[in-house]
Amino acid sequence: MFTYYLKKEDFSSNKKTILENEHFKVETFKYSSGIEAVNLINSKGFTTILPFYGQIIWDVVFDDVSLTMDHMFKEPKLGSEIVDTYGCFAFHSGLLANGCPGEEDTHPLHGEFPCSQMEMSYLRFSEEKITLFSEFEYVKGFGHHYQAVPNVTMYKDATQLQISLEVQNLSNYQPMPLQYMCHMNYAYIDNAQMSQNIPNEAFRLRTSIPGHVNPTAEWTAYMKGLEQSGEMIGQLERPDMYDPEICFFGENLNNYIEQAEFEMKKDNQQFFIRFNTAEFPYTTRWLLHNADQKVAAFALPATCLPEGYSAAQKAGSLIQLAPHEKRSFTVITGMK
Repeated sequence: MFTYYLKKEDFSSNKKTILENEHFKVETFKYSSGIEAVNLINSKGFTTILPFYGQIIWDVVFDDVSLTMDHMFKEPKLGSEIVDTYGCFAFHSGLLANGCPGEEDTHPLHGEFPCSQMEMSYLRFSEEKITLFSEFEYVKGFGHHYQAVPNVTMYKDATQLQISLEVQNLSNYQPMPLQYMCHMNYAYIDNAQMSQNIPNEAFRLRTSIPGHVNPTAEWTAYMKGLEQSGEMIGQLERPDMYDPEICFFGENLNNYIEQAEFEMKKDNQQFFIRFNTAEFPYTTRWLLHNADQKVAAFALPATCLPEGYSAAQKAGSLIQLAPHEKRSFTVITGMK
């Protein structure tokens, strides 16, 4: 296994190949916004990752099909929270707080981590796989102190990625709260079928309305019908009703199965998300379709529901990491 540490001089407006072998190619470049990017390329496609900016996965393309949501951003933009650059395939939501802040919360949407500035990034590769690591230390005087290591692995001749995160509480004496969601924004595919190896009764419709959602009369009526029927949307057949967004919450998934697998498919296109429910006992299905943004996030694995810090605290799903304790999380996703 060989390790290569990325340097700022590796990045410019022109693409530069820093690694190439029989199975992989790695390109570096810089967007006009100044944000550095890495393309991991194999025989099936590529993924574009922002190694120093939250290790956001900006795009994924396999077999000439983009897995990424439709969005308004021509390129990633520098910002302080994820809505400043909401056009990516995936980001790490959390870590001290996660989701949509409630009335009692003060944290940004999806937490402090998504747009954090990574301190270093490096590649480890072999004949079988290549992994991009980034490292970030969060520290506040009189506050919390943690180390986070997000990483993405691509395999040779494969149409899937492994997305992982390790976090350690670096405090010598105080616990730290932990809320984490692997937020994958999959492309919307008309009439695609969604399924999972967990029964529908594990899921419920989100009936709370976050501050960024502006209901219409038609949407409100449609939501009322879904609530009364108990139906979970399994086919993307009503795009006119997915604006504003619709969410379903899956809870206590570890009571049903050890390895959860979610799928979205249409014709010969089949996407999947696989994760361990001991790591991620919750998931969210998030649907949105309008002229600016289209997304079918058919599964967002998480340690809690995305309703903010206070809601998780009240629900008993807020993790408390002991001093020096580590947690790690892994998701496998892509095309079958």
